[in-house]
Amino acid sequence: MMSTPPNKPVTTSPFKGKTGIRRLINAFGYSLEGFKAAFVHEDAFRQEVFLAIVLIPLAIYLGNSPVEQAMLIASVLLVLIVELLNSAIEAAVDHTSTEHHALAKQAKDIGSAAVFIALLIVAVVWGLILFA
Repeated sequence: MMSTPPNKPVTTSPFKGKTGIRRLINAFGYSLEGFKAAFVHEDAFRQEVFLAIVLIPLAIYLGNSPVEQAMLIASVLLVLIVELLNSAIEAAVDHTSTEHHALAKQAKDIGSAAVFIALLIVAVVWGLILFA
């Protein structure tokens, strides 16, 4: 574990100064900007949003209990969360360098694998609830 050397003061980001309601308002605005950026720039995210628009109402209709409905909806929302994180990783890697590098490829491939697993979770949850 790395620690700060005793002679160096610990500093925080200058962007961490907001508190209270102002911080909540700012955080909400940043979230909307992130959602918008992902929707505009990421084809996969757009496709998954459209899939969610279909599947979430279907989950409410097909779920036999509130727990089933919640599980069906949560599995779909998980895909969106993982896709957002994957897109953030890709953007950070591309910001660092657009040149081919084995570690950059590895980071992007691992993010893609995470999205794939989230999609498998949707298939398993929906399959078990609807067909078991």
